[in-house]
Amino acid sequence: MSDWREVFISPATPIVATLRMIDSTALQIALVVDENNAFLGTVTDGDIRRGILKGFSLDDPVSNVMNTCPTVAKINDSRETILAIMKIKHLRHIPVVDESGAIINLETIDDLIQTRECSNPVLLMAGGMGSRLHPLTEQCPKPLLKVGKKPILETILESFIEHGFRRFYISVNYMGEMVENHFKDGSKWGVEIQYVRETQRMGTAGALGLIGDQIREPILVMNGDLLTKVNFQQLLDFHQGQRVQATMCVREYEMQVPFGVVTLGNDRLQKLQEKPIQKYFINAGIYVLEPDAVSLIPRDAFFDMTQLFNKLLDFHCDIAAFPIREYWIDIGQMPDFERANLEFRRFFTKTIEAGDGSECDA
Repeated sequence: MSDWREVFISPATPIVATLRMIDSTALQIALVVDENNAFLGTVTDGDIRRGILKGFSLDDPVSNVMNTCPTVAKINDSRETILAIMKIKHLRHIPVVDESGAIINLETIDDLIQTRECSNPVLLMAGGMGSRLHPLTEQCPKPLLKVGKKPILETILESFIEHGFRRFYISVNYMGEMVENHFKDGSKWGVEIQYVRETQRMGTAGALGLIGDQIREPILVMNGDLLTKVNFQQLLDFHQGQRVQATMCVREYEMQVPFGVVTLGNDRLQKLQEKPIQKYFINAGIYVLEPDAVSLIPRDAFFDMTQLFNKLLDFHCDIAAFPIREYWIDIGQMPDFERANLEFRRFFTKTIEAGDGSECDA
């Protein structure tokens, strides 16, 4: 394994520098220590994402987001004990400390079980008509349009495979036979693919209602017209660690008001902002759902993800937000498609040249 001493940082280290360390090292964690290397806490990708949701800047010190009370193991704890704690608490790392509380090792679940293959199913939504991309989608379903000389849905599938997922459902409707002919049973990629055949428009969650009785563990759901570099294993770990019924990936979106904005009080001007930038979190089209959440979706009926999440809120269910800081693009309109082709080589491969997307695999 990597040397855990390489991920020591001070509490004053900027969040952005910590983020670079976490992303660039195999351990995917930072250990916060003082000037005498006394152990103060841990920082993971999830800690940083929660900090972003709270409004912290990436330039703030990591002390603002670090976990000051992480789960730790004692020097005499057995491998079996440590692994059991990890599984119960859905942890990927446990610092090992001595009697004085000084860190002497870092156990990782990868080292303990030597595998990261994941049994959780994935549903890829590929049934839309893609009418905003006409004329490209008149003869080809949007998920098979080529970005970087590869169908969008194939890039999505391979991203999940890279992170250990092996069980897939693909929902199809418009030109669904072309999608099925391209991916078949998934054996070309060493995975299992089953198809959810929509006979009518079913919305962004309706296909889940057709397989709800097959879901026994959290399922990841993703729109088939997105390209992203999200680590899906980190997303699943985050969801399980939050102990919620559902997790929605969100993306920060900025919108500049094209006018000066006036704040009034009692008919008097109190503040004037010239073309301020408003920031929002938007739905990024990627979800993790517990079986109980899926059971709320009606069978054979039109049902959107917005309806599902509002229903969960009505029932006072806990829902987590997973902020996406990685590359993400929704290929909904022609400018998005053109941009994705320009950016594909930079984010997804160093060897494949970006294509013009005019071909469709059938």
